[in-house]
Amino acid sequence: MDNALSAPAAAAPVMITPVGAAPNFVQRLNGLPMRSKLTMGAGLLALAGAVLAITLWSSQGDYRPLFSGLSDKDGGAVIGQLSALQVPYKHEAGGTILVPASQVYELRMKLAAAGLPKGGTGNAVGFELMDKSSIGQTQFNERLNFQRALEGELTRTITAMSDVADARVHLAIPQQNGFFREQQKPSASVMLTLRGGRTLDRGQIAGIVHLVSSSVPELNPKAVSVLDQTGALLSQTGADPATGLDSQQLHYKTQVEAGFNKRILDLLEPVVGRDNLRATVTADVDFSQTEATAEEYRPNQGPNAQAAVRSSQSNESNNSSGAPATGVPGAATNQPPVPAVAPVNGASAPLQPAQGAAANGNSRREQVTNYEVDKTVRVTRGAVGNVKRLNAAIVVNHRSVTDAKGKTTTQPVPAEEVTRLTDLVKEAMGFNAERGDSVKVISAPFVVDKTEPADVPLWKQPWLLDIARSAMVPLAFVAIALIAVFGMIRPAIKAAAPAPLPDEKTETVDEVVDDTDLLPGGGMPRLEAPLHNEKLDRARTLARDNPVAVANIVRDWMAGQTAS
Repeated sequence: MDNALSAPAAAAPVMITPVGAAPNFVQRLNGLPMRSKLTMGAGLLALAGAVLAITLWSSQGDYRPLFSGLSDKDGGAVIGQLSALQVPYKHEAGGTILVPASQVYELRMKLAAAGLPKGGTGNAVGFELMDKSSIGQTQFNERLNFQRALEGELTRTITAMSDVADARVHLAIPQQNGFFREQQKPSASVMLTLRGGRTLDRGQIAGIVHLVSSSVPELNPKAVSVLDQTGALLSQTGADPATGLDSQQLHYKTQVEAGFNKRILDLLEPVVGRDNLRATVTADVDFSQTEATAEEYRPNQGPNAQAAVRSSQSNESNNSSGAPATGVPGAATNQPPVPAVAPVNGASAPLQPAQGAAANGNSRREQVTNYEVDKTVRVTRGAVGNVKRLNAAIVVNHRSVTDAKGKTTTQPVPAEEVTRLTDLVKEAMGFNAERGDSVKVISAPFVVDKTEPADVPLWKQPWLLDIARSAMVPLAFVAIALIAVFGMIRPAIKAAAPAPLPDEKTETVDEVVDDTDLLPGGGMPRLEAPLHNEKLDRARTLARDNPVAVANIVRDWMAGQTAS
């Protein structure tokens, strides 16, 4: 037994590697090279910066305009107030200041309490200027202060419009004197500064003119001029020297022509096609104002008409002398004459002579009766804007005809159909030959310009460019984060990870005995380790605790002996 135990001791010692505990992640990181550590640290910093940038960019929220179209002076005052209130803001071109949407209305009230923005009318004074009067104020100063106050009030009223950013009003009010014929009429000029991209329509301009003319006594609306910030005249008060028409008359003429043109298009487009018709209408409109007065006199008309007596005058005279006595003297002859009897009803009957005696004299009677005559007074005012003449010109495109072989050709519209279309146009526009209207319908081929569609590549499409601009910032942050993770952090983590354990089925007895020279028959196949981890752990523990015994057992295995 002693010889058996001493033999392996005399041989070379068997080197068995003890299996210790695996190092943790921190120890593996500490074992990395300095270059890997620096790369991993830079990657972690880049990842943290990208995450922080994405968080800040997404936390900005929705910004809404606080004020737009501010001047540099007002914009600086508003930004200074926002900085004092510690409110985040953005300043864009055009005098626009953006603030978080949740604070827009609150900030507007706070800035309004501070008198911001002042705007162009911040120095405009109204009738409060009349509250301060000095003792030695002259009539000229009083009149000048009143004019300034009136200009300020008009400026405030005009700038209250949503499309007007600033305004200035200049009034020319002449001094009145005692001579009425020598008095000059007042005039006014209004300078408007419109907001960006805003325009005033005709009704708004007329409202400004009416406002100014109504605020100044004896100010004619035609004496009010309205200009914009570019110097363009917005109010057309005079007539066009070329046509003799003012802006309202020209606008009415254009509306009349557009109305007739729309009637023709709506009537003929369903017949010839939408793109196969061109029409234009020219209207001659009479804007002259006429007024006529007529008086007519005629007798009473009608079977039952009764003459109305206006005045009646009657004149009657009678001269008579007694007739000499004649005949046989006696009682009958000496009787006085009977007085003449006049008619009661006023008829012009001859006077009756006295009875019983002959009268010698004359009588006269005149009667004048004036009757009322019918009188008609007629005042006629001619309507303004009557259509004097209409001229219409219509062009119909040739028709496309496809033959049996599929070839397409164009043919003119037949004359019969052109006549029918002409009749339709006349009915649509109210044709009147007496006033000189004319309608002309012809058929002609339309020249169509062949324009090749622009082949814009996908990467140049506007919608794609907008998406790219909006997504550029977050995509850049995400790319930086991905590069930091997969290019810098992940390789360092893989280098610090533990090596994978070998497969249990292929683990040989070399883990137990490290010296192959002691094993005879090196060409023989190796013995595989136990399949179960528990048996392998026991063998390792036995080899670690009692290497001599394990060596003897292995040697007996190799010699073909069994352990006792």
